[in-house]
Amino acid sequence: MPHIIIKIYPGQTEEQKQNLAKAFTQQAIAITGKPEEVVSIDFIEVAEDAWMDEVYAKDITPNMDRLLKKPGY
Repeated sequence: MPHIIIKIYPGQTEEQKQNLAKAFTQQAIAITGKPEEVVSIDFIEVAEDAWMDEVYAKDITPNMDRLLKKPGY
């Protein structure tokens, strides 16, 4: 706890993904008070031309009422 899933366009370097994972991990620890050992992060790459069907339609639209940060598109 927590397990964080990040869906992202392909093209980010491994270093960029590691930096993002580190930032999320640090914030998760600071905010939840849980140790680093319980934080897990997964990156799922979704092609830009598939984003609306694979992410927006399936993950965002059906859950719009519970999203704490909504997209502006």
